[in-house]
Amino acid sequence: MIEQDYTLAWGLYAVAALGCLLVAFKLTGWMWRWLREPLRVIVAVLLFTPTIVDPVKDSFAPAVAITALDLAFKVGNNAWRAASDLAMYGMIAFGLYLLFVLVRWPLEKRAGERREKAEAAAKRQAAEDDAVMADAPVADRRDRYREESPAAPVRRPGNGGGRVEPRI
Repeated sequence: MIEQDYTLAWGLYAVAALGCLLVAFKLTGWMWRWLREPLRVIVAVLLFTPTIVDPVKDSFAPAVAITALDLAFKVGNNAWRAASDLAMYGMIAFGLYLLFVLVRWPLEKRAGERREKAEAAAKRQAAEDDAVMADAPVADRRDRYREESPAAPVRRPGNGGGRVEPRI
């Protein structure tokens, strides 16, 4: 395999792995967040972990593919190396995920407190508005459908009862 074929193969694998990762994101979208996010990290580690195949040429391949091929066809002895690479990259990924969670947790806590304060202030403002409206005198309004309305047209017997335009 020449260098261009090797690069092309890795490019095709990267596109396929991104597609698989997108499918995994869609499949885990309905789950509880504390289950969904670790599953997504596991899938990303499985898809994007490389392992060395030929130390002389510095040739790499996806670790999950090497492990599967070595176990299924018993062609090489790279399964343990690939499994150790998967474990190492998995520990690194989960360490970074844990760091991300530890940074996100206090930020979400503060955001929740701010949201609760805003809701409480909105409820308090609504209660004050209701109290002001309850204390205010009801305006003397005229019902537009009552006959003694001052703007109602005067009907005279000889007028023929013409058309009456509605008031806006």
